[in-house]
Amino acid sequence: MGMYVTQTMPFPSQSHLLACSSLNLHLPSNSGGAPSTRFTPKLLNSTKSTACLFAASRNATTSTNLRDVLLDLVPKEQSRIKNFKTQYGKTNIGSITVDMIYGGMRGMKGLVYETSVLDADEGIRFRGYSIPECQQLLPKAPGGAEPLPEGLFWLLVTGQVPTEEQVNWLSKEWAKRAALPSHVVTMLDNFPTNLHPMSQFSAAITALNSESSFARAYSEGVNKAMYWEFVYEDSMDLIAKLPCVAAKIYRNLYREGSSIGAIDSSLDWSHNFTNMLGYSDATFTELMRLYLTIHSDHEGGNVSAHTSHLVGSALSDPYLSFSAAMNGLAGPLHGLANQEVLVWLTALQKEMGGEVSDEAMRDYIWNTLKSGRVVPGYGHAVLRRTDPRYTCQQEFAFKHLPDDPMFKLVHQLYKIVPNVLLEQGKAKNPWPNVDAHSGVLLQYYGMTEMNYYTVLFGVSRALGVLAQLIWSRALGFPLERPKSMSTDGLMNLVGANKSG
Repeated sequence: MGMYVTQTMPFPSQSHLLACSSLNLHLPSNSGGAPSTRFTPKLLNSTKSTACLFAASRNATTSTNLRDVLLDLVPKEQSRIKNFKTQYGKTNIGSITVDMIYGGMRGMKGLVYETSVLDADEGIRFRGYSIPECQQLLPKAPGGAEPLPEGLFWLLVTGQVPTEEQVNWLSKEWAKRAALPSHVVTMLDNFPTNLHPMSQFSAAITALNSESSFARAYSEGVNKAMYWEFVYEDSMDLIAKLPCVAAKIYRNLYREGSSIGAIDSSLDWSHNFTNMLGYSDATFTELMRLYLTIHSDHEGGNVSAHTSHLVGSALSDPYLSFSAAMNGLAGPLHGLANQEVLVWLTALQKEMGGEVSDEAMRDYIWNTLKSGRVVPGYGHAVLRRTDPRYTCQQEFAFKHLPDDPMFKLVHQLYKIVPNVLLEQGKAKNPWPNVDAHSGVLLQYYGMTEMNYYTVLFGVSRALGVLAQLIWSRALGFPLERPKSMSTDGLMNLVGANKSG
C-alpha cells in the first residue's frame, strides 16, 4: 500500500468552498439567465484563483491506487457521520405537504447523496466544485482542453482533485478491466436489430452480473464491513466495460456489425470509446470527454440516481443496480430530452427555411406554446438559471463549430426563448438546460443516430451513481423503505374527512 497524506476531512473543506465562491465564477445578467462565466487564463492568474487551486491541492493524496485512498478515507467518514447522527439524529429538518406527496416528492428532503448537490442558482457541484472549477482543475489529455472523466470519477469518489498520475492510473486500470465475457458478446451479437439500444444496453449490463465480486462475496458470508470493497471492484469493472458494451451496440446497429477493435492501454477512457465507436476526429474525442464529464451526476433525486440507490439498498450488486437505473433513464421524461430538442429544431428549420429573423422566431415559439406544447430544452425541475452544462457546451461550439447552422439556431433561440417564456408567465425557469445543446454537437460530428444518444448518457451516468453506490455500502445505508399512504389515509390524517 502506498504512502499518502490526507486531511482529517476527506471532502472539500469550508476554506475551499469559501475561496472558490469568492471567485464569483457565476456572473448572471440583470435578467438572471446569462451563461456562467468559465475560468479564463486571466482568472486563473488571479489571487482568488490561486487560493482556489491551493485549497484544492490541500485535499490531494499522493497514492495512485484509488482503493488504497478509500481504505484511508472510509473509516474517517464513518466516524464523522456516526458522531453527527449521535448528536443530531432526532433533529427535524423540514415538513412534508400533501402537494409534495402527490407531486413526485418534489422538494422533499429524503435522501443522503454525497457525490453532487444541485443548487437552483449555481447548478451542479461535484463534491463542492462547480463545472467551471472542474474544467480548470481536473487533468486533461495531452494537448487537450477538456477534463478527463477519470478525473471526475476520482473527485466524486474521494472528494479530492486528482493528480495527472492518479488519472493515468485510472485510465490504465479501466483499460485492464475492459474485456467483455464471451456470453455478453454473443448476447449482443444476437439481439434483433429492432431492439432499442437502451434495451440492449440494460440487458447486457444485467448479464455482466455473472462477473460480480460482490454477489460472490455476499454468498460466501463476507463481513458487511467489507461490502464496499467488493462494490468498489464491481463498479470499477463495470465502468471499464461500459464503453465496450456501448460501442458494440453502436457497431451492430449502425455500422454493419464491424469490430470495435482492441482497447489501447496508452489512451484515456473517452479516447478508447470514440475509437471503438469508429470516430477518429480528435475534436470529437474532446467533445466526448466533456460530454461524459458533465452528464455524470446530478444529485440523488433524479430517476436513474434514485433507482440505483434504491435497488442497491437491497444489496443487489452494482450490475443489477445500474441496469435498473438504465431502465429508468430510458424513460422519455428522463433520458430522451436531447432527442426531442433535435426533432423540434429540425421541424423549425424545415418550416422556416434558412436564416430566420428574430421576429419570425418569436412567432414560431409563441405558436408552439399556444398549441399546448413546450419548447424542449428549456426549463428544469430545480435550476432557476442557465444550466452550466449548457454553457460549457455553448463555449465548445463557439470554439469548434461557430458557423454551423444548427448551432447558430440554438444560439439564436437562447437569446429569444427565455424572454418569450417570461412573457407567457408560466415557466419557473425559462433558461436552457443541458439537453438544449448536446444533440446538436453530436450531430455535427456525424453521430446522427438519435436513438443511441441515451446510451451515451448512460455510460456517463455510471460515474456518478456508482461512486455513490460505493459510499452507500461503506456508510452502511439501510434498505430504503418509506411509508406509503392511501388517499383516504391522507384525508383522515389532515382532517379532510371530518363532517362539517
